[in-house]
Amino acid sequence: MIGTLVNTGTVILGSAIGLLVNNRLPEKYTKIVFNALGVFTLYLGFKMALEGKQLLYIIFSLILGALTGEALRLEERTNRLSERLKTRLKIKNQLFTEGLITAFLMFCMGSMTILGAMEEGFGNPPNLLLTKSVMDGFSSIALSSAMGLGVMFSSIPLLLYQGGLTLLAAQLKEVLTPEVIAELTATGGILLIALGINILEIKKIKVLNLTPALVYIVLFMLVFGG
Repeated sequence: MIGTLVNTGTVILGSAIGLLVNNRLPEKYTKIVFNALGVFTLYLGFKMALEGKQLLYIIFSLILGALTGEALRLEERTNRLSERLKTRLKIKNQLFTEGLITAFLMFCMGSMTILGAMEEGFGNPPNLLLTKSVMDGFSSIALSSAMGLGVMFSSIPLLLYQGGLTLLAAQLKEVLTPEVIAELTATGGILLIALGINILEIKKIKVLNLTPALVYIVLFMLVFGG
């Protein structure tokens, strides 16, 4: 868990720096940072999506994931929970929920999260997660400067998600083959493309409602193979 704990710490530190910068940035600079983040998210999403080869599995995973997420109202319930937290802590930042969700998806959808969790879970030094920590730390500076305190709070679901993967890695050693990881990464990339579209305000997509697709793609690969 050392890698995940370090990763969580760098996100908190980077977010704190970004919040200090945010207080000194004029609105026009905040908007241009938003645009840069949106374009980069699209680039990262397309790069990851191109790793996939099982296109039929991916599209069915996305469809089933969207239906499951909508039925469970994942986006609605997450937003409600985030707003409740915002009210209880008397946070005035209007982008708190968006910042939390955006940062969590950006920090956790990449292959480095899965591979890093596997590396440490298998008892090896957490080199990948430490590298990811540095990258996420710098990313959190940019994100929090544009979106505020919600980015810092994304460290909580990051800790739970990435830490959970690390603890489960030993049990999933036979499951997470390179082929499964490639399709999982590709599906996560498509979610990042949707996130980039949201950030650029091209169209509002309920990205959280699509996240069950990550479970379905693993099931498709396990049942039907590559």
